[in-house]
Formats: sequence, C-alpha cells, structure tokens
Amino acid sequence: MSMELLAPAGDLERLRMAVAYGADAVYLAGTSFGMRAFAGNFNPDELREAVKLCHAHGVKVHVTCNTMPRNDEVSRLPAWLELLDEVGVDAAIVADLGVFQLAGRYAPRLKRHISTQAGVTNYAVAAAWHELGADRVILARELSLEEVAELRARTPKELEIEAFVHGAMCVSYSGRCLLSNYMTGRDAQRGACAQPCRYKYALMEEKRPGEYFPIFEENGESFILNSRDMCMIDHIGELKAAGVDSLKIEGRAKSAYYAAVVTGAYRHAIDAAEAGEPLSPVWRDEVEKISHRHYSTGFWFGQPGQFTEDARYIRDYQVCAVVESCTPDGRAVCSLRNKFRAGDELELVGPNVEPRRFAVPVMEDLDGLPLTEPRTPQMKFLLSLPQYAPALSLLRRRQEA
Repeated sequence: MSMELLAPAGDLERLRMAVAYGADAVYLAGTSFGMRAFAGNFNPDELREAVKLCHAHGVKVHVTCNTMPRNDEVSRLPAWLELLDEVGVDAAIVADLGVFQLAGRYAPRLKRHISTQAGVTNYAVAAAWHELGADRVILARELSLEEVAELRARTPKELEIEAFVHGAMCVSYSGRCLLSNYMTGRDAQRGACAQPCRYKYALMEEKRPGEYFPIFEENGESFILNSRDMCMIDHIGELKAAGVDSLKIEGRAKSAYYAAVVTGAYRHAIDAAEAGEPLSPVWRDEVEKISHRHYSTGFWFGQPGQFTEDARYIRDYQVCAVVESCTPDGRAVCSLRNKFRAGDELELVGPNVEPRRFAVPVMEDLDGLPLTEPRTPQMKFLLSLPQYAPALSLLRRRQEA
C-alpha cells in the first residue's frame, strides 16, 4: 500500500492548495478543541464545504480534537462529534481518553487517530490504544527511525502508523511546555503557544534589577532553546522501509504558499520512493524555497541539535500572484498578491509544473488595456505565461538579501 501524504489545512485557501498539489489527506480543525488557535480553522459551514471538496478529489479529511478539555467544555463535545460524523469527516485526531471514548459513542463512523499530544513513544502504548479501538497512532516526534521500525514490528498490522516528516519542532515533548502559559497566559496545550523558546534571553541578578547579563552557549550565541525545523524529504524510502503508513507535514498556521509547495515536493518524493527512483533535485530544492528555520532530520537519526545564532525564518521567496485560470497556450488570468512589474524575472511553479523562470511581459487588465504594474491587492489581470499552468499555480520571485 502506498504511503499517505497528510497535509495541513489551516483554512479553505490552504486546503485547496494542499488538494491541488497532491495531498492524499488533509488535517484541519474546527473552531474548538483543536491545537492551533491562531490558524483560520473551520466553522460548521466551512467544514461541510471542506469535506465535499476533498471527497470530490478522493482526499480524506482528518479533524483535530486534541486539546485536553476541561470540565466546562466536555458538555459541548457530543454535539461537535456528531457534526463531524454527520458531515462525513473521515477521522478524528484525539489525545484525551475521555474524548476518545466520546468519539466512539457519538461519531461511530469516524476513525479514531491518537494525536502526537498523547506521547506515543513505544509499542506497548500503541498496542494498548489499538485494543481500545484506535485505528491509528501519530507518533511522538522524539522517536528514532530504529525505534519506529521496532514499534511497527511489534504492533498489530491493522494499526496504522503516522509520523511527522516536515515542519516546526517543539522544544518540549509535543507541546507540553509550560513556558508560554507562565509568561504570556497563552496555553500550549490549548493551541495558543507564544513560542517563548524562540526568544532571546539574558540573565538578571536578584540585587541588580535592570542590569542584564548575556547567556552564552557556544560561540557567543544566546538562543538557548531554539529548535531547528524537521525535513525528511531525502529519507522517504527509509520511512517506507520502517513501516510508516502516513507522512505528516506540520503547518496549519503557515501560509497557503507553504501548504502548496511543501505538499508538492513531498508528493514527488513519495511517488519517486514508491517507484524506486531518486527524487529529482528540482523538487528537493522546493523545500528550501518556503519560509523555514534551519533544517535537521529531527530525532530520526539522533539528536537534531539547536540553531543558536538567531531565531529568524529563512524567507528567500515571495509570492507575487496566483493563477486562477489558463488557456492551453499559457494565457492566464492571475490574482495579485505582491507587487511586481513588466520586465521583472519571476518563477512559475504549480501542481506538476516544474519551476520555470521567465521575464514578465506587458500585461493587460480585464478590459484588455496594457498594464505594466498591477497594484491593487487581489486584483485580476491577464498575463502570458511561458507555458500552460493549472489553476492555483504560483508566480514567485527571489527576494533580495
């Protein structure tokens, strides 16, 4: 069976990108009980639309219900779970045992996937969840490839194994850090982490208020909690051999551009691994063209290490426009995202469209009048591309350092 590519969908725009660029399944949240409070998320009507769109393309929908509810929230869970069941959601992602049992009772058609928040780190707990009725466990990010292979070998084959392969990593075990709650009142376990692990810290002595002393690790840097991002695109074959069923991309709070490009890159990586072929460098380079922190392979091959020079994202590319429609000869209706003008060099990339650079010709507005620089955000205009590009293809440019 082919490995599943599971992509993040923070809102409908990002969901459409994930579907167009090759996801087999998407994961998203409603307006309650999800672990990303600052993603767009989906109200009931949007959830119905999302399920309908995804199922029309053969894509499954997994809904996160993985916060740890408090007493005053439990009474709202049955109605929410019944809605998920009624609209045709494929799986609920849960971490709390009570929520797990409620899902079995109020949403019997849904598969139940055990969230990474539950800390599945060994074959005994994975098998225990399966005995209780779980269809899938989403492994803690802190496992090595060897540990995952052993877990797979010592659990029932019917139990699916899902693992993160790309995106941000937590300085603590899967969101259990208390720093955010203590420092800002925003609870990591309720999807509102302020990421204080990315802050730059100094030391203040009790009797010297206001006098700050730098904290150094190696080489004079002071970002003492700064995790790298995970990137496993070069190791898909090894993940397949270890028995991972679903490859999960982190990033529901990230941009539609991120959802598109990372999904597309891993789609090609999985297809190449399934065919026993090397991944083309064209697609490997795509993960370098999205906003990210310095990469590592997470804990898959040992300690990932920290990047202690700074906590900034690497952002080398900017989306200029999105293709809304295109004729076979490349005449496209585009929607503006960031300003550019005729003569600029852009790069076209899209679903199964290899990146291609071209110089922007003079454009036209929708009345057919010449246009050298579209200026109004979201405005539509006509542009002759160097080739056909399907809807939701992207025009981007490299930003000057």
